Amino acid sequence: MNRMLQSSAFTLAFGYVALGIAALILFAAPLWYAWQVTIEDGRVELLQADTQRLVEVFRRDGPEGLKSFIDTRVGLQIAGERILLLADSSMRPLAGNVSAWPRNLPLAGGTSTIKMDLAGQPTQTVVMRAWLPGDYHLLVGRDVARFAPLEQRFWYGLTGAVAVLCIVGVLGGVLIRRTLLIRIDSIRRTVHAIMQGDLSHRLPSPQGGDELDTLSRTINRMLDQIEHLFHGIRNVSNAIAHDLRTPLAELRSRLEELALTRPTPPETFAEIDAAVADVDRVIRIFNALLRLAEIDTGLRRSGFVNVNAAELAAQAVELYLPAAELKGISLSCHDSGAMPVAGDPLLLAQAVSNLIDNALKYAREGGNVSVEVLPRTDGMVEITVADDGPGISDTEKLKAPERFYRGDTSRGTPGVGLGLSLVAAVAKLHGGSLVLADNNPGLRAQLLIEVHDARAWRPELGRDTSEAVPAAINERNAAGVGDFAVKGQSLSG
Repeated sequence: MNRMLQSSAFTLAFGYVALGIAALILFAAPLWYAWQVTIEDGRVELLQADTQRLVEVFRRDGPEGLKSFIDTRVGLQIAGERILLLADSSMRPLAGNVSAWPRNLPLAGGTSTIKMDLAGQPTQTVVMRAWLPGDYHLLVGRDVARFAPLEQRFWYGLTGAVAVLCIVGVLGGVLIRRTLLIRIDSIRRTVHAIMQGDLSHRLPSPQGGDELDTLSRTINRMLDQIEHLFHGIRNVSNAIAHDLRTPLAELRSRLEELALTRPTPPETFAEIDAAVADVDRVIRIFNALLRLAEIDTGLRRSGFVNVNAAELAAQAVELYLPAAELKGISLSCHDSGAMPVAGDPLLLAQAVSNLIDNALKYAREGGNVSVEVLPRTDGMVEITVADDGPGISDTEKLKAPERFYRGDTSRGTPGVGLGLSLVAAVAKLHGGSLVLADNNPGLRAQLLIEVHDARAWRPELGRDTSEAVPAAINERNAAGVGDFAVKGQSLSG
C-alpha cells in the first residue's frame, strides 16, 4: 500500500484531485458571495414592500383597519413566515404575532438585524421599523434562517462534488498505475534482455501512439545506435587482432631466428631494421585509430574556421601531380569558384588527400583522375574524386568506409583499411557524409560538407590553407594510409 501511494501515478492523480478541489473552491467562493448579496437584497426589498403596503392600509383605514388587516394576515400566513407588530405610543402591542416590542431595536429607522423571541426561542431576524401618524409604531421582519435549507443544500452539493472528485481521483490513480506498470514492465524486460547481452530486443512502439510510445521509439533509436557501436567495436577489435597478428608474428619470427642462428652483424642489423619496420606498422595502426577516436569525439569542432574548399582541393591536386605523372595518370581539378565552409582545414585536407591517394592507387595506368568542387542545392559543398579503375561492387560500397575493411581489389596493395574510415569520420564531423558511386568505369567518391553560413563568410577570417595539405600528408604518413611520394614527401605506408 505504501509503494502504491508513493508511485508517480498516484502523485499525479492526487495532484489533479487537489487542483480540482482548488478549482471548486474558486468557483464556489464568488457563487456564495453572490448568493449572500442576492438573498440580503431580496430580503430588504420584501420588507420594504410589506412595510409600504401596511402604511397604505393605515392611511386608508386608520389604526383599527390596520389592526384588523394584521390580525387577518397573521392568521392566514405560515407560522414564522413574517414578523408583524403594531404598537401604540407607549410601545404596547395592538396587533401582530410578537408579544412585546423588542428592547434591543435601534431607535433609528430602516433595516436592522436583531435577535427576537419567537415562540419562546431566540431567533436571528431582519426587521424594518416605521413611524405612523398618531405616534403609532410599525415593525415588519423576517426570520434570517428562512433560507437556511437552501444554504445547506449548497454546501451538501459542494461536499458531494469534492467526495466524487476524490473517489474518481483514487480510482484513476489505480488505473493509471496499472497501465504504467504494464508499460514499464515491458521496458524492464527489454532492458533486462539487453543486460544479458541480447541487443536485438526492442520496445513495442506503435506509430501515432501516446507519449510513452514516443519515448519507446526514442529508446529504440538509442538501442539501434548502441547495437551499431557495439558491433563496430567488436569488428574493430577483430580487425585489430587480425592486422596486428601478421606484423607481430613476423617480428617474433625474426627475433627468434636471430636468437637461434646468430648471424653476422650485417645480417643482424638488416633483421633489426625489418623488425623496426614491423613495429612502425603497428604504431601507425594505433596512430590511425587514435586519430579516428579524436574525430569521433567531436573535439576538433572547437577549432573550426572558414575554409575555402576549392582552394584546399586545388592544393591537394597540385601536391599529388608528381605522383600521378610517375604512374602516367592524368590528374585534374575543376571548381566553380570559392567554396566557403566552416571546418578544420587539416582534417579536410587529410580527407581529400585520402580520396586522391585511393584514386591514384586503383586507377589504371595511363588513366584519368578528376577532382571537382561543386555547390549543392541542399546547402552542402561536394568534393568529388573520380577515377577510371576497376571500381567496387554495390555491396563493397556499403562496407568500404568500415574500419580495417579491405575489398578484393585491395588485396596485395599497401594499407590497413583506414583511409575511407577517416574520410567518413571527417565528413560526419563537418555535418556531411561520404557517398560512393559508380563512375562507369571506376569509382566516384563524394565528400559532402555542410555550409553553415556561406553568406557571412569573409576571406580575411579564414585560415591560410597553404600548409594544411602538406601537414595532412605528414599525419597520413604517421597513420600509414598513404602510398605515394608527393613533392619529395614519402607517403609509402
